Parts: sequence; structure tokens; C-alpha cells
Amino acid sequence: MIKIFYRLGQEIALSQSQTEFAAICKENVLWIDLLEPTGDEKRAVEAFLGTEIQSRAEAEEIESSSRFSEEGKIIFANTNFLSPADDDMLMDPVSFILASGILTTLREIPLRSFSTIQNKMQARPELFEDGWHIFVEIMDKRVDLDADIVELISKDVNQFSKRINQQEDINEEFLLDINRLQENAMLVRENVVDKQRLVSNILKSKLCPKDTDLREDLGIIVQDIASLINHTNFAFERLEYLQDTVLGIINLDQNRIMKIFTFISLLLMPATLVASFYGMNVRLPFAEFDLAWLGILLLMAAMAAIFWLSFKKHRML
Repeated sequence: MIKIFYRLGQEIALSQSQTEFAAICKENVLWIDLLEPTGDEKRAVEAFLGTEIQSRAEAEEIESSSRFSEEGKIIFANTNFLSPADDDMLMDPVSFILASGILTTLREIPLRSFSTIQNKMQARPELFEDGWHIFVEIMDKRVDLDADIVELISKDVNQFSKRINQQEDINEEFLLDINRLQENAMLVRENVVDKQRLVSNILKSKLCPKDTDLREDLGIIVQDIASLINHTNFAFERLEYLQDTVLGIINLDQNRIMKIFTFISLLLMPATLVASFYGMNVRLPFAEFDLAWLGILLLMAAMAAIFWLSFKKHRML
């Protein structure tokens, strides 16, 4: 699907057909948004811009040269947008092309931030002079959404902390939940750092407009991203602390269980010794009495009691 946003007088019009390129003046085009485009749509955009659009495989590469590059007067930038899915995070690549004030975006899934900005463009057309202003708005909205994700992670960390303090459901499954949240926190941090690198590269680019307000907005986005990185690092450190705490609690519980089993074994050891002694097939003292078995039981109980009192006195229980 293709969406072409272009200026029509004081308004911003929308076209959803690549055949409209012939009727639209290039200077009026603000944004070309490609969502799972067909081959014809991609070729039409490439012919309109005079450059080649990166493939999905190229957009997903992690090399710096693949994440941001310049060719002539065209900027190519790739980043990932996070989408929460149940307990996991999905990372979807988004490609940006900035050429002569025209923004071109390529993505594979619908994104809420894009839909919000597209509605805002048609409601407040005076706020979007060219593709650069649209790009800044997209990044600003995306950083806000990333901040919401970081806030959700922080709330989950607080819930885990409360569960630990209340000592409820502290088991291996709980530890796996913490590990899953750690993975999500790492993905968020990786994603936010990638956007920081992208916006910083654009600010340093000679192709970035000299518009003071535009550069100031980009600088604010960089500051917001730096703040998000700090929050994410703090959440990750808390998760590591919680993980260590849970491991400590599990180890203490296991040690307590082993201590009980060990004490029971030691407690029964004297009684086992007496029983083994009287179980020998030889003549033994008091064996001829009818109630000898009762005396033996009392002796075994007395030795177990002495053993228990000895442990109690030395605070070994």
C-alpha cells in the first residue's frame, strides 16, 4: 500500500495510487509512506525519487553503514520500532529516505505512531512544512511510545519487587519471568540506543537543514533518548538485583530443606545404632526379659532426645 501526502494549497492532500505521481508536482510532495508495497509501487517511487529503495534484508543489517548512509543529496536511515506482544517485544524495521525535503518511509506492519501523525497532518497542515518536519514528528512520537514501554517495564519491576518482599511464589517460574523482563529491557535499550545514533548522525549531517527550530527539536529528541537510556539502565540494574535476591532466597530454601534432612538423619543415627546392636544374632544383655524391647525403645528415644538437646544448645538447628 502506498500513501502520498502532498501540499494542495493550504491543505495536505492524500493519494493512494502510484499513478498520481505524474499529476503531482515534486516540490509539493511531503511524505511517501510505503506499507508492504508491491513491486510496481516500489519501482514508481524509485523512479520518482531517482534512487533505489533498500530491501528489508538491507534494512535489518546492523552495520553502521547500513543503519545510516548518504548518497549525494539523499539520506538513508534504518531503525527498528518496538511493538509489545504479550510478554515479548517485537522489533520491526523501518527505513527512512530523505531526499530534497521529501520523506519516504518503508515498513512491513501498521504502526500507531504513523497513523497518529497522518491524521495530525491533515488536521494541522501548517505544522508540516516538508518531509524533515514529518521525520522529526515521527521520531518524537516514537520516543514517547518507547518511554511508555520503559514505564511499563518499571511497573513490572515494582510488582516483582513487591512479590519478593511478600515472599509469594518465589520459585523457578518467577525467576524465568524476571529473565524474560530482562530480555525485554535489553531490547528496549538496544532499540533506544539505535535511535540515538540515528538522530545524532542526522544532526551531524551536512544535508540536515540549517533551520534552528528543526535542529533544536532534534537536539531535544537526543536528550529525551539519553534520559530513556538512563531509565532503562536503572530498570535493568534493578532486575539484576531482583534476580540475585530470588536466587539467594531459592538457595536459602534449598539449604533449609537439606538442613532438615541432614538433622533428621543425625537424630536417628543413635537410635539406628542401638537397633543395629540389638539386631545381632548373638546373646545380648537384657534380651531374656519380656519387656526388654520397651527398654530398648526408651533408650533409643532418650539418645535421640539428648542429641536434639545438644543441637539446640549449640544453636545448630
